[in-house]
This record gives sequence, C-alpha cells and structure tokens, in this order.
Amino acid sequence: MTAQVWDGGPAAVLTVNAGSSSLRLDLVDGGSVVDSAHAERAMEPDAAREELSAFLGRHLDRDVAAVAHRLVHGGDLVRAPVVADDELARGLRELTGLAPLHLPPALALLDAARELLPAVPHVLCPDTAFHAALPDAAAVYPLPRPWRERYGLRRYGFHGLSYAWASGRAAELLGRPVADLGLVLAHLGGGASVCAVSGGRSLDTSMGFTPLDGLPMSKRSGAVDPGMLLWLLEDGRLTPDELRRGLERESGLLGLSGGRSGDTRDLVAAERDGDRAAGLALEVFCHRVGREIAAAATSLDRLDALVFTGEIGWDQPEVREAVCRRLGLLGVATPVRGNRADDGPVSAPGAAVPVLVVEVHEELQLARECLRELYGPAAPQEADRGP
Repeated sequence: MTAQVWDGGPAAVLTVNAGSSSLRLDLVDGGSVVDSAHAERAMEPDAAREELSAFLGRHLDRDVAAVAHRLVHGGDLVRAPVVADDELARGLRELTGLAPLHLPPALALLDAARELLPAVPHVLCPDTAFHAALPDAAAVYPLPRPWRERYGLRRYGFHGLSYAWASGRAAELLGRPVADLGLVLAHLGGGASVCAVSGGRSLDTSMGFTPLDGLPMSKRSGAVDPGMLLWLLEDGRLTPDELRRGLERESGLLGLSGGRSGDTRDLVAAERDGDRAAGLALEVFCHRVGREIAAAATSLDRLDALVFTGEIGWDQPEVREAVCRRLGLLGVATPVRGNRADDGPVSAPGAAVPVLVVEVHEELQLARECLRELYGPAAPQEADRGP
C-alpha cells in the first residue's frame, strides 16, 4: 500500500492476538503496553465483540491510531502486513482449513474490531511474513509439481512475530547488529517451533504448511509419519474428523501424558511425584526440541547464540536444561541459572554458544509492524523501543 503521512501525533495501537482458545488485547502507546486484557477461552463472535467493547470502554479518552491483528496463516493471500478490507476478509474465510484452530477466532475478532472502530485502519500482520523469503531448499516440499502449483503447497512457517521480536532483542543483548548474527530460536509454548535466523532472515523453520507440523506441542501432535496417518484412515480405523481432532486437540504433551495435562508446569510437578507418563511426555518433548535445534543449526555458517522464547522457553528452566543437555555437539552447555526477571543469558559467562531467554512480546512486534505498514520510514520511533 502507499504509505500514509505521519503527522507526529499519538501512535496508540490496539493489538489483537487471537489464539486457538485465548484472546489477548493490548494497548501500545509510545512503545510501551499501557493496558492489557487476557481471556483463556475460545472466542465466539458475540463474546469477541463483548471483550473488545469492554476493553475499549476503559480507554475512551485515548485516540487509537490503528488496530494490529495477528494473523496466524494468510496462505499466499497475505504474505506481509496489509490493511484489511471486505474483500480480503472474504478471501481469508476461504482459507480457514489451513489453520482451523486459529483463523476462525481471528476473523471473528477482525469483524468485531472493524465494527467497533470503523474509522481507523486495521492491519493484518501474518505470522508467516517472517518466513516469506525462505530459501527454496527449505520451503519446497518433495511432492508432485502439479500438486504444489495447484494448491500452493510449501513450507510457510509460523511464530514469525515472536521470532522477529526475539532476534532483535538477542542482537541487543549480544551487543551486535542482527545482520551479523547466526541464531537458532526456539519458541516453546502451547504451540512450539524452531527457527534458524541469519542476518535477521529466516533460513529454516520446523512448522510447515500448517501449524500442526514440527514439534509436539501442548495438544498438537507435530510431525508424525504420513504413512501412519494414511493407514489410520484405511478400512474405517478412523474418520477424517476423528483424525483431525486427535492430531489437533488430543496429542502432544496431553496425549503423551495419558490425558493428564498439556502444561509443562503440571508435568514437571507430576514427574517429581513419580508419574512415569508425565516423565515420558517431557522426555519426548525435549528430545524433539533438541533434534529440531540441531537440524536448524545446519542452515547456519555459525551458531552465535541459542535463544529460548515463548511461555515454556521463558518460564520453564527444567525444559531448557533438558534440551541443552542434548546439544553438546553444537557447543551448547547446560544453563547455569534458572528463570530471570528480564531478558538475558542463562548460560555461564564466556560460554562458547550463549543461551539466552527472551520474553515473548508479540504485542510490541504487532504495533511495530502495523505502524511501519501505515507510515513506512516515517513511523514513530517509539514503535522501535525495546522493553
């Protein structure tokens, strides 16, 4: 789009981040979060409108310059931040099968926000944008060419807002330009993935065509043998709906622990109490994370740091330590400290490969990308401040 002219006025941005079963609203002004609301439940259209209306009602005295919406998957339709309109919203509704847990609530929030704030631009910020320039070697699937061309089958990658923020913060913490760094980042949370970044650019990532690929997650399976899935669909063993529900809602840490929990905090406590299924869930998860980190590192010329982010990456030292114990071949040592109150290293001083933790701040990255899309180089500098 053609950049608008920045008039030097307030740059308050409402950020809307709809998860598969959660909603986070943040008001970002001057590069800082001035208010937040977080709901841990799926957002039906009426509930989404009520949450937004209540949040905005607390800020009637503040001008909102724009609304930034996290869009998990835009397919080939939305590859970079863009202002939403009716036509684009209709097109995205045809893509909900690509991310059935995420796109329907996000679109419900988009409709509600456009109704409540019709006079301001609504900018869609896709999680896939950070990976849009993946090298062909990483992005192209070994599938028949007609399939790939007809259906747009490629590795899209996700958690891009988190990776964009974390790679910039890691550069600040290391005191080096992001353009000079080779990093592997692990976003570990309810959804989980790994990404190799060189020069601020994504070179490889573990999630693929959908957010179901890659690492085991809280309730999602991650990558499993496609031959096994075909076998499960044969001879009436499972219906497609049963398979989808199992892979998306009953697998991952929840399935590994025998239905106990998809939350690593619960599983760490249960393992200490002797729960073998909880221990297995954590062991499988950490093994797979370590394997994906090692694989991602092969895309780099050198590994300057390993960065953990996401709720688990930031707040679960037992998981970080178990993952790093598997990475001695890369020069990664086991962290020497647990959780921090701020971003920074958890590895020993002088470590060959520093291990950093960066708190996830998708809301600040959303505001940053929104303002850059609207105002280009003239976007207010406050949008670029770190925490």
